[in-house]
Amino acid sequence: MNVLSSLLGNLNYGTILFLMLLESTVIPVPSELVVAPAAYHAAGGNLDMFLVILFATIGADMGASLNYIVAYYVGRPVIYRFANSKWGKMCLLNQEKVEKSEKYFYDHGVIATLTGRLLPGIRHLISIPAGLAKMNYWKFLFYTTIGAGCWNCILALMGWYLHSIVPEDQLNDKILEYSEYIKFFILALAVVVIAYFVIKSIMKRLKK
Repeated sequence: MNVLSSLLGNLNYGTILFLMLLESTVIPVPSELVVAPAAYHAAGGNLDMFLVILFATIGADMGASLNYIVAYYVGRPVIYRFANSKWGKMCLLNQEKVEKSEKYFYDHGVIATLTGRLLPGIRHLISIPAGLAKMNYWKFLFYTTIGAGCWNCILALMGWYLHSIVPEDQLNDKILEYSEYIKFFILALAVVVIAYFVIKSIMKRLKK
């Protein structure tokens, strides 16, 4: 935890990429406390806003790809065994969480890799069912990049906005407070996106 705190306290493009890589695996790194503070510093002229979002999204893609590859090759029994192990619990993981992400993926199809990136509790695990289902990797990466990019843009805008109203010593508390409101907005947005694709699919079938 000391290493993690040190990295969070010294944000640059390399640490942003690395921390977001970890966040997209099973290691509990809160993306809110990576991207938003980095954007806060970008608003102060210490970093570039575009590069913050770019490196955060590349890191997310790398971490999600790692989950995808592991799930693709080791399969469900090994994933569940790890989730229920001591190491899995240290990562705040359990079989129920993995099953929840699988259900979300199978209920919503490939679009789940996009919308899932926006949902708390699903975001860092949605790449596992994509790998288990052997989804086409490039399609997986495409949707993951869009979803992760949208999420990082939202966090970056929050950090940029907070720079004008919050002193740095209160930043993390304010980010966590604002994140709760953002989660409700994102859930509503995800419902709209899913409904759009469901209606589109139904209309396509009716035309045949």
